[in-house]
Amino acid sequence: MKRILISVFSLALLVSASPSQAGFLDDLTRQAAPLLQGGSSSLDDSTIIKGLKEALATGTERAVNEVAKPDGYFGNQLIKIMLPDKLQKVADLLGTVGYQKQVDEFVLSMNRAAEKAAPQAARFFGDAIREMTVEDAQGLLKGGDRAATDFFEKKTRTKLYDAFKPTVGKTMGEVGTVKAFQNMVGKYQALPLAAFGGKPSLDLDDYVTNKALDGLFTMVAAEEKNIRTNPAARTTDLLKTVFGR
Repeated sequence: MKRILISVFSLALLVSASPSQAGFLDDLTRQAAPLLQGGSSSLDDSTIIKGLKEALATGTERAVNEVAKPDGYFGNQLIKIMLPDKLQKVADLLGTVGYQKQVDEFVLSMNRAAEKAAPQAARFFGDAIREMTVEDAQGLLKGGDRAATDFFEKKTRTKLYDAFKPTVGKTMGEVGTVKAFQNMVGKYQALPLAAFGGKPSLDLDDYVTNKALDGLFTMVAAEEKNIRTNPAARTTDLLKTVFGR
């Protein structure tokens, strides 16, 4: 019964109809009612459970694949990791004295590190799906447009941070981010005016890891909206069966 309740609540959330399908959610609720009462439904329990898992997995899988591909972060202006505020004035000054190429390479390397870390998110999202409770599902049903995204972020962000950070640190070393950062600071400190600004300090691993996670959840939210509003986003036979009238 617990698994059925989870299925009903979560399916209702993730397949909320677009304005042109105003009656869809009511239809889904009526179809699920016999299950809540211990009776039968036009869809068997195993199909509904599979549909639930696939619906939750679809958006997160698409988001992970989108950010993990080459230029997944760097080529997406919505989530591209830019210089932190502490380094922006350093970069601006260096750019005016012939070091713009190094600044650009530094920005690129941060984004490459995020792209390298991103595939690890898939297993954590999968764990969150398997561990979902009835209370979680009720929260999704009562929540807003980002309810599923907020659920995943609450359940996985700390774990993702711990998994991402070592990969980010290792990758930045491999692609030259740390060296580029040190070179930038060294050149900045060598400039006469830099003495007035002091030495910029920054935990690069922490900064890039958090920005990578911010971008990932931004893309999860975009995919959640797509599943909510666009029937064409339900691309598999199982999703069409579960979500069909």
